[in-house]
Amino acid sequence: MSELEFPAREEVLPPRDRWLSMRRGFAGQCPHCGQGAMFGRYLKVNPHCASCGEDLSHHRADDLPAYIVLFIVGHVVIGTLMSTDADGVWPLWIHMIIWPLLTLILSLALLQPVKGAVVGLQWALRMHGFGGDET
Repeated sequence: MSELEFPAREEVLPPRDRWLSMRRGFAGQCPHCGQGAMFGRYLKVNPHCASCGEDLSHHRADDLPAYIVLFIVGHVVIGTLMSTDADGVWPLWIHMIIWPLLTLILSLALLQPVKGAVVGLQWALRMHGFGGDET
């Protein structure tokens, strides 16, 4: 029988805990050890963990964290707006101050933790080179 009939057997790696790595990423910690800082600046992921040396440069979070934050903040702000509007009529100037400010604050507060959770999930699923391969 030729080699083409039997594909090469891939090495089976132990699974990584997805929720633990996402929690660590959400807290801004290394998804591997939970000790080192994931971010060097606001949204800049450190290339390596200072504690365990895990290579974090493989991440490809791209636009997913922004989409998730948009989804969360949109639901919170619109839901809150609708519930306050049902309680009574507020002057327009109050609406013009509260809702854009709440949207900005929530978006900036959630963007880094959500990006950390996405990077943690990528690490747990061994995506984009986190599994040891370079593909």
